[in-house]
Amino acid sequence: MKKVCFILTIGVVMMMMGCGGQKNADNNADADSVEVMETPDSTVYGVCGSGTSMHSLELVTDEGDTITYMLDADDAEMTVKGGMLVGDRMAVVGFKNSDGEMQASQAINITTLLGRWTSIDKNFEIQEGGTVASAVKAESNPWTAWKICNCKLILNRDTFGIDVLGADSLYLENHQGIYAFKRQPVNSND
Repeated sequence: MKKVCFILTIGVVMMMMGCGGQKNADNNADADSVEVMETPDSTVYGVCGSGTSMHSLELVTDEGDTITYMLDADDAEMTVKGGMLVGDRMAVVGFKNSDGEMQASQAINITTLLGRWTSIDKNFEIQEGGTVASAVKAESNPWTAWKICNCKLILNRDTFGIDVLGADSLYLENHQGIYAFKRQPVNSND
């Protein structure tokens, strides 16, 4: 009997030493919320105005100002992700060029970004107000929140550059690779 108690005592001591006597911290406590960025957001938000043309984007900002951004004539499609349609919500990062005009370096059509996106292992809906609804119940770490910061898409704590944003396709890129999604109609059961 003394040998059994001694072996059990040794086992308990070894388990306590393996943990270092500390309780495990909950490192995933904030994993489902969008983390506050240390980098200030230089993105200007607003609505695409009626003065928008092939090589310029008129943005009526949330503050009520109207800014006309010039687009690179050779790269307009690469600069604006998701197209430009009057009335669509936009996010723009720009700078003042040598001529004193505002030049868009990147722009995202937020209206085009909203909706249900699917891939082999993801099925989620980007909704207005910064929420993401996941349709895959078995997903271990579903995205629940989104925001734009410096024309990058942040899903929970994952930051992505938007390579392609079209009517039916979304390509996101980060340090782990490129992720391709296709649009699924919200009321579709496929």
